[in-house]
Amino acid sequence: MPGQLTLNDGSTIPQIGLGVWQVDPDVTSQVVRWGIEAGYRLIDTAEGYRNEEGVGEAIRAAGVPRSELFITSKLRNGGHQRDAALRAF
Repeated sequence: MPGQLTLNDGSTIPQIGLGVWQVDPDVTSQVVRWGIEAGYRLIDTAEGYRNEEGVGEAIRAAGVPRSELFITSKLRNGGHQRDAALRAF
C-alpha cells in the first residue's frame, strides 16, 4: 500500500483509503472486511451513506488493532450547526 501523510499535529494517516459511498448497507461489512484484508487502513464513510453500521461491524471482525485503522466520517449537510453536530456525534 502507498505511504502515509503527516498532519499538522504530527500524526499520520494512510495516503489512500477505501470509500464506501454508494455501497449497499447489506454488503458494507463484507466489502470493508475485504478492504482491510487487502491492506486498507483508512476507511471513509459518512452519516448520509447510511452504512456506518456495516463499517463498524467490519472493524470489530477484522482482527486488526483499532489503533492501526483510521476512520473518517462526515456529518449531513444540515447537521453542521453546533447543537446538531453534538447530537449527531
